[in-house]
Amino acid sequence: MSPIAARLERLPFSRFHLILLIMGGLGFMFEAVDAGIIAFILPVVRIKWHLTSFETGILGSSTYVGFLVGALFAGLLGDRFGRKVVMMWALTFFCVLTFANAFVNDWHTFALLRAISGIGMGAEGAIIAPFLVEFVSNRYRGAFTGALAGFFSFGFVAAALIGYFVIPLGPEGWRISLIVVSLPVVVLLWWRRSLHESPRWLEMRGRHDEADAVVSDIERRIERSGVALPPVVPVPGYIFQPRESGSFFSNLKLLWKPPLAKTTAMSWCLWLAVTFCSYAFFVWIPGLLVARGMTITKSFSVSILIYLAQIPGYYSSAYFCEKIGRKGTIVTYMGLACLAGIWLAFAQGDTAVVLASIFMSFAMNGVNAGEYAYTPEVFPTHLRATGMGTASAFGRIGAICSPMLVGYIYPIWGFAGVFGMTTVILMIGALAVIFLGVSTSGKTLEEITADEYGIGNERGASLRQAKARV
Repeated sequence: MSPIAARLERLPFSRFHLILLIMGGLGFMFEAVDAGIIAFILPVVRIKWHLTSFETGILGSSTYVGFLVGALFAGLLGDRFGRKVVMMWALTFFCVLTFANAFVNDWHTFALLRAISGIGMGAEGAIIAPFLVEFVSNRYRGAFTGALAGFFSFGFVAAALIGYFVIPLGPEGWRISLIVVSLPVVVLLWWRRSLHESPRWLEMRGRHDEADAVVSDIERRIERSGVALPPVVPVPGYIFQPRESGSFFSNLKLLWKPPLAKTTAMSWCLWLAVTFCSYAFFVWIPGLLVARGMTITKSFSVSILIYLAQIPGYYSSAYFCEKIGRKGTIVTYMGLACLAGIWLAFAQGDTAVVLASIFMSFAMNGVNAGEYAYTPEVFPTHLRATGMGTASAFGRIGAICSPMLVGYIYPIWGFAGVFGMTTVILMIGALAVIFLGVSTSGKTLEEITADEYGIGNERGASLRQAKARV
C-alpha cells in the first residue's frame, strides 16, 4: 500500500470526518433540492404557460441534460486537475444560474437555464463521492459514503416543504422557491474553502510533499482530540506506482479496456437503471397524484410523506453496506423497488397508491445509497473520478428520457404502464450488478485495485500496457 494510503487507513472516524461528511452531504442535499423542487414547480408553470404533457416533460428533463454534461466533464477534469477545484467551481455555477432562473418569463428560457445550471450540479454530484471516499478508511467507508448519499433525502424533504409552504404563497411563489434554493449555497461555498485536496490524488500525481502535509494536518487534528493513533501497517504485496493523469480520451478508452471494461459496463447499467427509475418517480409523482384527482396542495402534502421515506431508505442501506456488502445491499433494495413498482402498477385507490409510493421511495433510495458507496470503490485512483463521472453521466440519459416517457406513457397506459416499465428496467440493473460487479467489502481502495485489476502488483501489466498504447 502507498505510504499515504496506509496512514489514512489507520485513522479512526473523527470530528474531521464528520465535518467532511457534512460538507459533502450538503452538496448532495442541494442537488436533491434542485431535482425535487422542479416536481412542485411543474404543476404550477404547466397551468401558467399552458403546457402540454410533452412540453412539461421537456421542462422536467432539461436539468438532466446539464447533469449529463456536468457529470462527464467533472470526472475527466477531476482526475486531471484535482477534485476540490472542480467541486468549488461546479457549485458556484449552479448557484448563479439557479438564481437567474427565478426571473424568466417563458418556458423556453426556463428550460434553457435549467439545462445550463444542471451542468454545475451534475459536476458537483459526480465529484463529491470519489473525492471524499479517498480520505476514509475501509473500516467504515461503506457506511460513510452511504450516509453521505443520505443527504439526498434531506434535500428532497426540503424541496417538498418548500413546495408545500412557499410555492402556494401566490402566483410568483415558484420564483421565490428558486431564490430560496440558490442563496444558501453561498454559505456552503465559503465553508468549503478549508477543504484539503485529496491526498491520494496528490500522491498519485507525484506531489508527495503536498500529500504528506494534508495527512499530517489530519493526524494532528485527531491527536489534539486525545486519540492515540495506531502504527502505520502497510499491506504486503502492493507496490505503489505514481502515474500521470492521461488525456480526456485516453482515460475514457482505458475504462473500456480489460480488465476495467466489465466494471465500466456494470456501473453504466446500474446508474442508467437507477437514475431512470428515480427521476421517473420523483419528478412526476406530485403531477401523477394531481392527475388522479388530488388537489395540488394535497398532492404536495402527500409528497412530503413520500420524500420522508427516503431517510430510512438511505440510512438503513448505509448500515447494510457494511453488514452484507455493497453488491448485496444494492440487489436487495432493487428487489424491494421492483415489488413497489408492481404494487404501484396495480394499486387501486389513493391510499394504496400513497402507501406503495412510500415503499418505492424507501427502496429506491436504499439503492441510491448503495450505488454511491459502491461506484467510487470499483475504479483505481487515477481513473476514479472519470469512472464515477462517466457512470453518472450515462445515468443522466435515463433522467433526461424518463420524465418525457412518463409524460407520453401515462395518458395511454396509466400507472400500470409507467411502473411496469420501471420494474423491468430495475431488474436489468440488478442483473448487471450480480453478474458483472466486483467485491469491495473489507478492502482498502488499493487492495480492490490490486485484487480486481492487478494494478500495483505483478498482475498489473495488462492495464499498464493498455495505457501505454492509448
